[in-house]
Amino acid sequence: MSLSSDQFSTVYNVLSLAIASLMFTAFFLLLAQGRVAPRYRNALIVSATVCGIATYHYFRIFDNFKESYPPGETVDAAHMLSNIEFNEGYRYVDWFLTVPLLLVETVAVLALTQAASRRLLVKLVPAAALMIVLGYPGEITLETGPRVFWGVLSTLPFLYLLYVLFVELTRALDGKSAQVRAQISNLRWILLASWGVYPIAYAFPLIGGDFFGGAGGFVLRQTGYSIADIVAKALFGILIYRLARTQSIEEDPQTYGGEHALRTAV
Repeated sequence: MSLSSDQFSTVYNVLSLAIASLMFTAFFLLLAQGRVAPRYRNALIVSATVCGIATYHYFRIFDNFKESYPPGETVDAAHMLSNIEFNEGYRYVDWFLTVPLLLVETVAVLALTQAASRRLLVKLVPAAALMIVLGYPGEITLETGPRVFWGVLSTLPFLYLLYVLFVELTRALDGKSAQVRAQISNLRWILLASWGVYPIAYAFPLIGGDFFGGAGGFVLRQTGYSIADIVAKALFGILIYRLARTQSIEEDPQTYGGEHALRTAV
């Protein structure tokens, strides 16, 4: 497979965007801890860790991509696949670490009782890890049957995650203000929207054709995965910070801001 100069530049630039977004979001979250109450700071640390892990893996993906598709001998030559295979496994290692942590930070920012937090995490974390593990065998095969089989298996824990997030998590929100509940709802929908990109990109080889198969499909997958990661980790981290800030202001407006600060929560 070969990439045109435009296709190569698209992937190159979107990987660069992901690195910058994730890395500087991690810095921001670490530096912003003083603006939230101590019991919400663990959520910011976990979120920064998620962005840091993803940044590391994006550097690996970026270097691997440049080695796999070196430039041709002339300016207009296509970027031919070299003897160094593009390793999609970097993404799955990243997701195996970061997706469970995304759920940990979601529970941590709610500052629930220890028992309530444990009940949610023992359901969310194993299901998240299982979803990633089951999806990987399908990702690395080009055969339709195995790809569909593993994709369906991976969907089962995904559906269970949605049930826990949208049903069981809601039951744990008694006593939270309307503003906090609205922000938690936004967090869940952001997760659902960004996670929804992955199965769509996963299905591209099954659709085939000039647009979804071959080089075009490769570019679409890398672009889709990268943008989804930016939303699910960097943007999600900023929303975690905003939720922690809102709760901090509600609980201690004198220390963390007044009515205006509660309206803006930044």
